[in-house]
Amino acid sequence: MTETTNTEFTHYSVMLKESVEGLAIKSDGIYIDCTFGRGGHSREILGHLSSGNLMAIDQDPEAIEFAKQHFAESNFEIQYGSFEQLKEYCDSRGWTGKVDGVLIDLGVSSPQLDDASRGFSFMREGPLDMRMNPESGLSAKEWLAEVDEKTLAQVLRQYGEERFSGRIARNIKEAAQAGQLETTLDLAELVKKASPKTEKNKHPATRTFQAIRIAVNRELDVLKNVLEAAVQVLGSGGRLSIISFHSLEDRIVKQFIRDQSQMKDLFPDSPIQLEVVEPVLKKVGKPIFPSDEECRENPRSRSAVLRIAQKI
Repeated sequence: MTETTNTEFTHYSVMLKESVEGLAIKSDGIYIDCTFGRGGHSREILGHLSSGNLMAIDQDPEAIEFAKQHFAESNFEIQYGSFEQLKEYCDSRGWTGKVDGVLIDLGVSSPQLDDASRGFSFMREGPLDMRMNPESGLSAKEWLAEVDEKTLAQVLRQYGEERFSGRIARNIKEAAQAGQLETTLDLAELVKKASPKTEKNKHPATRTFQAIRIAVNRELDVLKNVLEAAVQVLGSGGRLSIISFHSLEDRIVKQFIRDQSQMKDLFPDSPIQLEVVEPVLKKVGKPIFPSDEECRENPRSRSAVLRIAQKI
C-alpha cells in the first residue's frame, strides 16, 4: 500500500497501476476501494473518473481523518467501518448490482506498521494492540489473556504456519498469567527465546505476530465475507481486483474465484440433474506480482500477489 503523507509515516500503494488497470475503469462508473489506507489507490481511480463515483472504506479512524483532510472531490466519499459490511453500504446507496469495480488491498498499511503505538511491529516497542480499528474489539494483549493454550497453539500453527506453535503458546500463556506480557517487544523476545531454530533473514516472531493479528481482526473470515459481498454488489461485467500478502489470503482468493467460475450441481448425488448454478465470475489473466523495481523500492511488496476477476 506508498505515498508521502503530512505525517512522519509513509504509505506505499502496492501494484498501484496494475490493480487499478485491472478494474478496466469506465469514466462514468461506480467504484469501491475497500481498503482506503492513505488513499493511493483511491487517488488513482479518481484520476480515471469524470462523472463516475468512488466510495472508499476503512475501519481505521486515522485513515478516515486523512481522507477528510486530503480528498475533497465531490464524487468521492469515505465510509467508516469494516469492508465486511460492503453489501450493506451498497444497499443503502442503491448500488447493489450496479458497481463497476471493487478493489481490495489486504495489506496492513505502512503507517499502521510504522506507528509503534498500533502494536503491529515486533521491531518497535509499543502496546500489544494489533487492531485494525483501535476503537473496536479486543486488543492482542486482551485476546492473549483470554485465549486458552490449545487454541492459541492452533492459531499460531494455522495462521502463522509456526513450527514451534505448542512451545510458543505455552510460553506466551505463562508470561501473560505472570503479568510479563505488556509490549510488542515483550512478545517478540519471548518468541525468540522459545524458538530453537530461526530462519535466515527472518525474525523468529514474524509468524507469531502475523497469526495473532489475523486472529484479533478475524481477517480470514472477513475476507471470505467481503468476497461474497463483492459478487453481489458488482454489476454484469464489473471487475474485482484483489491484492493478497500471504499464502493464507491468496489461497482463499484463488479458491473463491475458481469456485465462482465453475458450474455447480446443487444435488451431485442425485441420479438426475435437478438444479445447476451457472458460474458468476471469470478469471482475468494470470496472477500478477510486483516488479523487481517495486520490490527494491518497497521491500514490503515482495510477498504481494494480484488476482483479477470479472462478473459474468
